[in-house]
Amino acid sequence: MRIRNRLFGLLFGVVLFGFTAYLLLDTFVIVHKIATVETTAVRGDAVVEAETTTIEIVPVESAETETASAEERAEATETLFVSSEEPATVETETTESTYRDENITVTLTDYRLHDTTVHVADVTVTSPEYLKTAFAQSTYGRNVTQKTSTIASSVNAILAINGDYYGAQRAGYVIRNGVLYRATASKNAEDLVIYRDGSFGIINESEITAEELLESGAWDVLSFGPALVENGEIAVTESEEVGRAMASNPRTAIGVIGEGHYVFIVCDGRTDESAGLSLYELAAFMQSLGVTTAYNLDGGGSSSMVFLGNVVNVPTTNGNNSKERSVSDIVYIGY
Repeated sequence: MRIRNRLFGLLFGVVLFGFTAYLLLDTFVIVHKIATVETTAVRGDAVVEAETTTIEIVPVESAETETASAEERAEATETLFVSSEEPATVETETTESTYRDENITVTLTDYRLHDTTVHVADVTVTSPEYLKTAFAQSTYGRNVTQKTSTIASSVNAILAINGDYYGAQRAGYVIRNGVLYRATASKNAEDLVIYRDGSFGIINESEITAEELLESGAWDVLSFGPALVENGEIAVTESEEVGRAMASNPRTAIGVIGEGHYVFIVCDGRTDESAGLSLYELAAFMQSLGVTTAYNLDGGGSSSMVFLGNVVNVPTTNGNNSKERSVSDIVYIGY
């Protein structure tokens, strides 16, 4: 009897270990490609009143098939106002820290505060269509990742920062380019809504559905947080942090100053040269830049800024080496 009980206990332990290992792999490692995005949606004043689109995401069942069938992909990649015209050639002026053409101006400036290097990209655009988002591998799914610089290169981004790393979560709204990919709410999650006209708003997922956001004109919804600045006022406390994050960290954030005027911010951290910022320090700094709304994106080892193909900051997970972490999405400026 004792031997049988021991064998049963051993078998149960092996099964439990295997199941736990599978759950961890399924959550953090195994790639689940759900929808491939093959078209580029555009927006502008002419389409602000148009109807939005919601798609039904069809999971890929076969492990041998990396993407959905042609019919599923066609449904999943349905977007509005697809432009078939080739982009016009624009004259550009560039330096190591500036980019300028008739529609987009980007100026990079490095600040030093709280023993931390903060990289700020001041951006002005003539139309909200130049503020964009992109998925890693042009694919919506879990654990589908690429480096920020790789995604930026694939879409010819002028400027890019990492996004909200939606693929590491099973809940939290995902709306990109006016298309709803995930409608599962994350309780009390504070999201950044980028509307069709380029304006910013902060919502709580417990108070509004993803479908209602689409109806209100949401173009992109980023679910990480928290909000840093709302209506020009700091929206976090001095002790507030993301989960169990350290008080000082590499950070990524985005803010709006006025119509067509944005700031993209990444600060270095976790190294002897750069300590990192707390959420409150980051919020106070962004407020000093004149933002009306600012939002905290995925930070830590994910924090990356890419300008004209070059990584601007010093990405690091543990401070021992500089290396970009692969992420699930970016926010960028480009055509």
